[in-house]
Amino acid sequence: MADPRPRVEYLAGFCCPLGGLAAGKPRVLCHGAEIFLSTGRELVYVYDREGRLLIAVYKFPGQVWHLELLALHKVLYVLCAQSGIYCLSLDQTTRSVSRDKEDGGDDQDSDDGQVGEPPVPVIHVDPESCVLPDASLHAFTVLDDALITLALGPTQWKMQLFERPSPGEDPRPRGQIGEVDLSTCTPPAESQGAAAAPCFLPVLCCASPPGSRTPLGHSWSSEGVMLEGALFGLLFGADAALLESPVVLCGLPDGQLCCVIIKTLVTSTSALGDPKALVKILHHLEEPVVFIGALRTEPLAEDVEDIHCDCLVALGHHGRTLAIKASWDEAGHLVPELREYSVPGPVLCAACDRSSHVYHSTSAGLCVVNLAQEGSPLDPTESDGAPGSLPPLLYPDNLGICSLVTLCVSSSVPEGGAELLALSAKGRLMICRPDPHDEAPQPSRVTSAKAGQKIKQLLSGIGTVSERVSSLKKAVDQRDKALTCLNEVMNVSCALLSSREGPRPISCTISTTWSRLQLQDVLVATCLLENSSGFSLDRGWALCIQVLRSSQALDLDSAGSAVTYTIPVDQLGPGGRREVTLPLGPGEDGALDLPVTVSCALFYSLREVVGSALTPRDPFKDPPSAECTPIVLPEQDGVCLPLSEHTVDMLQGLRFPSLGVPYTQALGPARDPIHTFLGTCRVPGSQPAGPESLRAKYLPPSVATIKVSAELLRAALGDSHAGVSLGCATLQWLLAENAAADIVKAQALSSVQGVAPDGTDVHLIIREVAVTDLCPAGPVQAVEIQVESSSLANLCRAHHAIVGRLQRLVVEQAARGSSPPDLRLQYLHQMQANHEMLLREVQTLRDRLCTEDEASSCVTAQRLLQVYRRLRSPSLLLL
Repeated sequence: MADPRPRVEYLAGFCCPLGGLAAGKPRVLCHGAEIFLSTGRELVYVYDREGRLLIAVYKFPGQVWHLELLALHKVLYVLCAQSGIYCLSLDQTTRSVSRDKEDGGDDQDSDDGQVGEPPVPVIHVDPESCVLPDASLHAFTVLDDALITLALGPTQWKMQLFERPSPGEDPRPRGQIGEVDLSTCTPPAESQGAAAAPCFLPVLCCASPPGSRTPLGHSWSSEGVMLEGALFGLLFGADAALLESPVVLCGLPDGQLCCVIIKTLVTSTSALGDPKALVKILHHLEEPVVFIGALRTEPLAEDVEDIHCDCLVALGHHGRTLAIKASWDEAGHLVPELREYSVPGPVLCAACDRSSHVYHSTSAGLCVVNLAQEGSPLDPTESDGAPGSLPPLLYPDNLGICSLVTLCVSSSVPEGGAELLALSAKGRLMICRPDPHDEAPQPSRVTSAKAGQKIKQLLSGIGTVSERVSSLKKAVDQRDKALTCLNEVMNVSCALLSSREGPRPISCTISTTWSRLQLQDVLVATCLLENSSGFSLDRGWALCIQVLRSSQALDLDSAGSAVTYTIPVDQLGPGGRREVTLPLGPGEDGALDLPVTVSCALFYSLREVVGSALTPRDPFKDPPSAECTPIVLPEQDGVCLPLSEHTVDMLQGLRFPSLGVPYTQALGPARDPIHTFLGTCRVPGSQPAGPESLRAKYLPPSVATIKVSAELLRAALGDSHAGVSLGCATLQWLLAENAAADIVKAQALSSVQGVAPDGTDVHLIIREVAVTDLCPAGPVQAVEIQVESSSLANLCRAHHAIVGRLQRLVVEQAARGSSPPDLRLQYLHQMQANHEMLLREVQTLRDRLCTEDEASSCVTAQRLLQVYRRLRSPSLLLL
């Protein structure tokens, strides 16, 4: 079709809400030089096109949904939401409304552009002007002597016909003539609420056959069309054609397109039979109907003046278009030709001009389609069949005017052209004049060589676009996958951080045992990762295990020297487990410094999973260059979620060869080959001459004791160790995390001989004793925990492990509200004084060692050892 180039002329601007006007409610009507306009709010404007000024503003009690104009009688009908239909006489001499000059300028916006000055006073419409009060009305149309309404019931739409009074009489309808139910299906949910405005309103259009009159009178409203006799009879049947009765076409929000013959509706109250037989369903668009109209697709003969439309058109909100026309089949019979098209949507509004053009507005622009079949209608080579048929496809042309919310074909149409009145979403009233005489440029003839070159260029362009689409699709897939992974990370993080109390959905349990590796006993930590959540740990997750030794933990300068192991998790689904084993020592120097702290955490690497998706590159738009650098992630390029922390102390590192526990043959660290050879050459029966043997032979073992209240231990251990003595239960509790715990429990031991990681002996002895002079009520039953070892370092490590367990036990019991018995404060003060005296003596003896000779220092050293022994066995009782 021709390529229309619009000429736009702006008339005025009207106030609109902040987000712009919504389609469906605004209306524009014109009669001569007067334009009647509603923006979907409470105001109706009357604008003089010739004088370029606003001549009247009417204010209604609610939102205005629809306007109808009876031009012959100068009567304007207005449908007000939740109120009813109002009737306004536009004759200045008979206007029965009250003016409020003080509020005249308050309802107009300062952005009203070309609106005339001074501001026009707002005319508040009198409630008595409501000729048909009914809150359920959603649409109406007017004939000269009839008013047709469409109301929404609880489950169906109802059409009602009222008789209009003659001019000069009371404008209220005389009474209801007939009614019929249109649809039994449930209306849209938004239409059921009384307070909420519906998104889509029904559409009504009156159609009549050639030469017909309205049911009781003379003139049509602004929404009437006149159809050719052939099309009218095919659509509505012989009864409507013989009665020459107007027909009301109704398009519903659910997509149903139906019709009702007016004269049969008038007589329906006295007729017998099913009232629903009066309703004929023409089609179903399966989307809300937003426009019903008619147009002329075939040229008229020169001697014909009356223009009768030969095509009925209906448009849906999403662009589905229905066109119905009378045509001839191959047998020469007159049949209705029905075609469905698809035009760009969503359709905001539409209009038909006197020719074959349909204009519809979308958010992207005003489009026009031509329903006239190209070529001569009498051409026997017509590809689509019978002459005068509808085109097989529609080719919309965009006129470049965006977001028009209502359209109206102007009555003053220029010769051979079209003129549209339109209102934009920003409230601007304009005139659009598409020029039908601008023909599209015809393609020039090209040679076969040029055509081949053009085809090569097109194919090359298609290949380039295909590669670019593939690259962009890959980038989009990477981002989608990254977003999916991040969503999983957020879910896992929230699940872990919200379950700090009680069992955790993802946990890591740490246990230790001795194992034989490369002819050496090695203390091994086993970390068991369990996923009890509903999420999957996929690529990017890793289990980080940090091992921090006691010497490094106490040294502030070696904080960063801890060993960290990173193990990729790689697909750990719900209910899955992953076990990781790592050695704790001894190291190459043969030493194992206890305690060792093992910390486990989940780490998600953003750089691995998200890094590539942060910098997608279009190779066709942004070629690689040396200056192009990827987006740098933050320093902490991941998410770290702590799981657990476990301290491996001396009590867990002890081995018990005498109990027959696996992997407890204390061979110690690998010895030097020369020392091993000299040991084998030693005379049988002689004693070894190493420093360890000399210390064990000539020095007594170091001893440390701790006394704990029996009542405190019984309350802490509870019924878990019932049936055994308190001494046995205490030893089992201390060695609960050791591999020998089950053997100690089975043999009911209260003392045990163990071996430290370096091969020296550590003896644990548990006794039940009574502490006197502490409580006025009598002796206090207690448990004495004694540790003996020839190695002072191992003694301190074992003592530290026992004290740590007792500290946690006292804190737990204090939280439960347990209280100690009455004590003798004087006895406590005396023990504290003795302890302080011993500490002062230690300081004095250490200072004396620095100044005495060798003979005197031996006596001082022996005294210092005695004081240390007394300090390691205090008389204090842990209550």
